[in-house]
Amino acid sequence: MRKEIIKIERANTDIDNNGQLDKHDFECMALRMTLMEGKGDFNSNRFQENQHIMLSLWEEIADLADFDKNGVVTNEEFKKAVQKSCVGRAYKDFPQAMKMFIDTHFKILDINEDGVIGAEEFRYDCVSRIAVDNVEILDKAYQSLLNDDDRKRGGLNLSRYQELYAQFLGNPADNCSAIYLFGPVMQES
Repeated sequence: MRKEIIKIERANTDIDNNGQLDKHDFECMALRMTLMEGKGDFNSNRFQENQHIMLSLWEEIADLADFDKNGVVTNEEFKKAVQKSCVGRAYKDFPQAMKMFIDTHFKILDINEDGVIGAEEFRYDCVSRIAVDNVEILDKAYQSLLNDDDRKRGGLNLSRYQELYAQFLGNPADNCSAIYLFGPVMQES
């Protein structure tokens, strides 16, 4: 059975894997975004722009979730902030910082910048974050996300990604397709 804690922790983007969100994660996201946009090439002007965006986003998220004001957002604080401001709400009703966070994540996933997260991009994202030993598991999770319109367009566009993200955070049902947004759901031992 899927637990709310697992769902919210999987939505947390702890880039440096130190167990919490902090300014450094957003600095890393700025570099990651710059390099992905440039297909590995580094553009210092674009990096400065991305760094400004990401650090502004960090400040908004810290205001929203750093309850003890110590400069880090623990998983527990992140969960509380998400539960308070996102659970049960539509994407349009999310705080601006969360919307920006979600939109930025979409942009990072859309490697070829065609406005759609395709199967290859979904696979790439999954294997860069979780251990998976079978591509069929990834493909099944991806296909579980798609509706007929998604299939016609070749994947998830931004508005569909936003919708699924809101469902991921706010719909506790185990049969909600949004549970696959960050990859296959691994069985708990």
